[in-house]
Amino acid sequence: MTLPPRDEPDSPRDLVGIGIGPCNLSLAALAHPLAELDAVFYEQRPGFDWHPGLLIEGAILQVPFLADLVTLADPTSRWSFLNYLKAHGRLFPFYFAERFRIQRAEYDAYCRWVADSLPGLRFGHQVDAVRWNPEREVFEVDFTHLGADGEAESLGRTYTRNVVLGVGTAPHVPDPLRPLADAPGVPVVHAADYLDHREALLAAGHVTVVGSGQSGAEVFLDLLRHRPAGREQLHWIGRTEAFSPMEYSKLGLEHFTPDYTRYFHALDEPVRDRLVAAQWQLHKGIDAETLAAIHDELYRRTVHGDWPDAVLTPGVCVRTAGRVATTRVELHLEHIQQGSRSRLTTDAVVLATGYRERPLGRMLAGLEPYMRHDDSGRPRIDEEFRLVLDPTVTGSVRVQNAELHTHGVGAPDLGLAAWRSAAILNSLTGKEPYPLPDRTAFTTFGLQERPGRVPQPRQLTPLVDGARNTDTRNTDGRNTATEKHRS
Repeated sequence: MTLPPRDEPDSPRDLVGIGIGPCNLSLAALAHPLAELDAVFYEQRPGFDWHPGLLIEGAILQVPFLADLVTLADPTSRWSFLNYLKAHGRLFPFYFAERFRIQRAEYDAYCRWVADSLPGLRFGHQVDAVRWNPEREVFEVDFTHLGADGEAESLGRTYTRNVVLGVGTAPHVPDPLRPLADAPGVPVVHAADYLDHREALLAAGHVTVVGSGQSGAEVFLDLLRHRPAGREQLHWIGRTEAFSPMEYSKLGLEHFTPDYTRYFHALDEPVRDRLVAAQWQLHKGIDAETLAAIHDELYRRTVHGDWPDAVLTPGVCVRTAGRVATTRVELHLEHIQQGSRSRLTTDAVVLATGYRERPLGRMLAGLEPYMRHDDSGRPRIDEEFRLVLDPTVTGSVRVQNAELHTHGVGAPDLGLAAWRSAAILNSLTGKEPYPLPDRTAFTTFGLQERPGRVPQPRQLTPLVDGARNTDTRNTDGRNTATEKHRS
């Protein structure tokens, strides 16, 4: 089938963004006031859609509302969350609610408001290939325009000096469970699709949740709250040694600052890889309030003397799995510490097994001859979020939320989205439309000063008449940035 071409300007754009999730939506919002910047963003979905299967009623975003699309780079932006509230007549109710963290569904609604209002966003456009044209010294971006039914309607090509990849992550299904998830019959679904299958899961006899992170905890809690007391028939297992809380200490949260990002990037590759694996509790643990809510619900069900029919077992991996008479699932389990094995038969499985970066090989195949890779075969990414390309390529390809291996745990964090977008725009324009702070953490992460930073002399203020700090304000409030969403 030959599709009609879609008209695009022949002159190169300054910027083409691929993918419209929170990261590139942040970039689009901060790019909007820069009149000199010709930018367009492509997304294959028909509209903005942020983890729709996990917008569980009452689920709270694990970062403060200040981690919106723009505020930490430009608090005066018209695209801030506070301005969203004002535009909808909800600023005073939010003020009286005294909430530092908002519901996940509200964050999604805010992002939709920004996406619906911004020009330059092209939904229903699937990017097929990115190539470097050495004669014109521009990137060629080929795309397919999709109709409302998802079918291809026309082909197009645009030219650009710079590309920003923000294609996000995809649900991950472990190999032992992949045949079950792909086959019809017994519901074996990823948590990303939980709400689409919620009624069937609530009606199932016995349900097993696999995964000990935030998504697994939220799904387990929702199922627990909506199944009858004494007949919960729930099993929750995960590989981690405990259902562990997220690291929420204020100094611990400084791992999600630009200071730590710069420090991490300067480390040797083997050190970075060890750190990413060791720092899982910084972004893959469970919100302490969610853990408390689970315990409260379980405890409430013991009031009349019985224990709920719910089993919570950490430190367990699924070795293999299979179907039993097409109506049930059998999971073959191994307890990592005990070295013991057992079988669990269940009627439904929710895989809260996380996400992985979307593979870019097919889209970037045309750039492969120019790309530089690390010792593990991953793209090399410089401090300014640029793919390291052959020097003959005069344009740049930057990434958002695809640099965990080079920039650390802050890569998927929503709290760093505005800062990273501003840093990219500052670099692209060669100006400083968004002045950024040189220092963002009290912690000094290395013994050597970062190049270009001038140490400030320490000011010593003597005590007067033995005066002491008598500030008695409550210090129990927590800045609960996290995970995932860190997505």
